Amino acid sequence: MRISELSRRSGVPMATIKYYRREGLLPEGRALNPTAVEYGEEHVQRLRLIRSLIQLGGLSVARTREVLDVVDRPLDAFETLGVVHHALPVPSAETNGKSGEDGPGAESAADEAVPGGAAARVEALIETMGWRISDASPHRPALAESLAALSRLGTDYTADDLVPYAQLATSTADLDFAQFEGIEDRIALAERAVVLTVLFEPVVRLLRRLAQEDANHRRHDRRACGRGEHPEE
Repeated sequence: MRISELSRRSGVPMATIKYYRREGLLPEGRALNPTAVEYGEEHVQRLRLIRSLIQLGGLSVARTREVLDVVDRPLDAFETLGVVHHALPVPSAETNGKSGEDGPGAESAADEAVPGGAAARVEALIETMGWRISDASPHRPALAESLAALSRLGTDYTADDLVPYAQLATSTADLDFAQFEGIEDRIALAERAVVLTVLFEPVVRLLRRLAQEDANHRRHDRRACGRGEHPEE
């Protein structure tokens, strides 16, 4: 297919396709003659992943290039998912879902020096759960930062307090990874990881909000019944 059809199939403007090509994100097509280039299905798939990383994942072009360089290597699914997972922006209480130079690491470094601080609680939780978490994981300091922010508001969660939530998170993660079964193509795997982590995360949060609303109604009904009232159905 020519670049015009590639643009139509992928939904990416031709100017953007040329930009991605110049930046080394999109491989060159097959030259038909000095002025015509042919592209294939692999370019459509590659553009979908690029858009997922940049538009959904919020990665810079430079960071996207790094992720794509890794995806292009002959890695197994475990390594591919690990790279994508660590590359995506890390949500935290301080940054409201956006990462930055003064993000999770800066706060947790200061907090780690406090006896019984947030970083220590995170490590205790990981040990209690028996989780295998990389020392380089950006999610360790991000969780510590969020716990530290809660502490500054006078709300402290101990590692034991967090265990039931961590158990639910483990069940959710198992459901997530069940969706990777049978996907052998690394690009498709990386794209699926971005979709699950970025797009599906708000769905999980909203399901929790709906469940909280239902729990509030059930709690109200129990109290009403205790007072001899008859709550409306």
